[in-house]
Amino acid sequence: MTAEVLRQVAEAVQPGVTTGELDVLTRRLIEGLRAKPSFLGYHGYPAAICISINDEVIHGIPGRRVVLPGDVVSLDVGVFYKGFHGDSATTVMVGVTDPDVVRLVETTKQALAAAIAAVRPGGRLSDVSHTVESVAKVSGCSVVREFVGHGVGRHLHEEPQVPNYGLPGRGPVLKPGMTLAIEPMVNLGRPEVVVLDDKWTVVTRDGKPSAHFEHTVAVLEESMEVLTLA
Repeated sequence: MTAEVLRQVAEAVQPGVTTGELDVLTRRLIEGLRAKPSFLGYHGYPAAICISINDEVIHGIPGRRVVLPGDVVSLDVGVFYKGFHGDSATTVMVGVTDPDVVRLVETTKQALAAAIAAVRPGGRLSDVSHTVESVAKVSGCSVVREFVGHGVGRHLHEEPQVPNYGLPGRGPVLKPGMTLAIEPMVNLGRPEVVVLDDKWTVVTRDGKPSAHFEHTVAVLEESMEVLTLA
């Protein structure tokens, strides 16, 4: 459900659409599945989706902002159904021609794929974290440190935390039944971020673009499964 909602909202990201309109679409799609938006009302968050544009990293609140050509738009969606949450994010390039921004988005996507490939029963959580940082560094990008991935299941945010940096071979052992929201947040410039006055929107301190991809991944007896694939 989460994957399908995210896919349809991503397809609706076009020049001229407002982030508020994308939020309305998200609510309609989730309600059409007889599910609930995980984010709406969470610690007071006022929308069903987080939409973060350009230098906004995460938790951008939808509203009157119009999507423009050249924007890089991150979408983060959660769906709650029959006691469980799904959580996934993607970044959409809207007519982007800047090769540095393209590199940023592709790097973040690759970092998520590599991190997922590092998930295995008996492995260490920090192997996943280290993989994200390694991919970002190779491309000359940086990872956000103040915000991290997380366990997900009956609650939207559960233990363990899943940083996007660190040394390999450390942290909790990955065990069958663990379900992780792995979400690289990668900046084109420096890693530092600040939270705006709305108490939600996180932006890069240097004003350079950021990208965000996320999947919910389950650790199985002998492998893993990505639960939020469209």
